Amino acid sequence: MTLRDDRREAAIERMADHVLAEGLGAATLRPLALAAGTSDRMLLYYFADKDEVLTVTLDRIATRMIAQLDRAIPAEPRRSFAVLLQQAWAELASDSLRAFMPLWLELASGAARGLQPHRDVAGKIMDGFLAWTTIRLQPEGDGDPARLAPLFLASIEGMYLLTAVGRGDLAEATAQELVSRSQ
Repeated sequence: MTLRDDRREAAIERMADHVLAEGLGAATLRPLALAAGTSDRMLLYYFADKDEVLTVTLDRIATRMIAQLDRAIPAEPRRSFAVLLQQAWAELASDSLRAFMPLWLELASGAARGLQPHRDVAGKIMDGFLAWTTIRLQPEGDGDPARLAPLFLASIEGMYLLTAVGRGDLAEATAQELVSRSQ
């Protein structure tokens, strides 16, 4: 790697830390440059434009989250829908993953409004989570893991949204209901 590549990588790491801590509202060029330890002008030396800065930063955050989930919930052995739901829900509530979820809601909200690069990045992240889920789900009856993965993600996302709006009791009841129905 060149010195430029090393500095770019270090900037991405620091910007990812900043966005995780402060949210997308703090993901404008000047605060990102400050977090990266450089000027906004130098930041654009390392990246084509603000969209690339945001895209690579959000990609890095998603990579970190997937790595944490991989360590906590390995691909093998495959799990039933109910078991994977219990494990994933517990992990998402853990201290190490809790910071990712509000950021995900911000990103999804921007994507829903059609903002770019929010929409493209959120779609790419969701595709990654679908793949992550599919390889962890075991086939059940006629339930193909690729068909169950979107239902699984919709369940997790819905439960998290309930929690985010102060209805954690409904999220927990939903988790219990989904587990009992899929056993």
